[in-house]
Amino acid sequence: MKSIVSPSADSPDPVAESEARLARLFQPLDPRAASFIDIRGLEKTFVGDGAPVHALRGLDLNVAEGTFLGVMGQSGSGKSTFLAMLGGLSHPTAGGISVDGIDLYALRGERLADFRREYLGFVFQAFNLVPYLTALENVMLPLAVKKMPGGEKRRRALDVLERVGLSDRAGHLPGKLSGGEQERVAIARALVNEPPLVLADEPTGALDSETTQEIMDLFAMLNGEGITIVMVTHNPEIERYFDRIIVLRDGLLERDAPGAPPGAPG
Repeated sequence: MKSIVSPSADSPDPVAESEARLARLFQPLDPRAASFIDIRGLEKTFVGDGAPVHALRGLDLNVAEGTFLGVMGQSGSGKSTFLAMLGGLSHPTAGGISVDGIDLYALRGERLADFRREYLGFVFQAFNLVPYLTALENVMLPLAVKKMPGGEKRRRALDVLERVGLSDRAGHLPGKLSGGEQERVAIARALVNEPPLVLADEPTGALDSETTQEIMDLFAMLNGEGITIVMVTHNPEIERYFDRIIVLRDGLLERDAPGAPPGAPG
């Protein structure tokens, strides 16, 4: 877990407070940090040529550290918007998000980028692998800005590929890998910076049922190691992997319920 500390009382500027928390990396004093993810009155409205589109309408949510949270709902319900905002990729129209006591959108541009790099791993349905780089090189990409020797970067990437069961495919290009193997590379890339939070957007959407189970078993293993996972999905067959499920409808929280009991996926 990345740990942080609340700045001293003589720093009233909320932007400075959030930046200090991220930079100092000690245990947080903010009581909301006990929730790990704290979402307050989150709203997102898209304004274009036509009528405004209210993607999220005042969402409130607290998520404990170590949760495997499933986010479900019909197309257009606000799931992807929610995930993008949680990932620091889309500023809210109103409301706020704190992760581990850090107020995401009080951070300035470079500090928000630092937060994404240190705290978040992203996994997408489309894999988003660079086709002319090997599996190992794709996993090493997030380490490009890290100040560490190249050999150490390589060792870390190889370790995480072994963790997802692909150490023997490290030298293969994406085009030589199956869909499930490409997804594992994408997961390894998300893990290489050792983030405490992984955000996954329909990671099994392009996979067959057998491969879906293999990938979900992998996510369950990672969650069992303490990683908090927030996963958007349309697939009701994987609900059993989640220990909490929220359902969005028209930008509102329609349902918030426990998922399967511990150990159910086995």
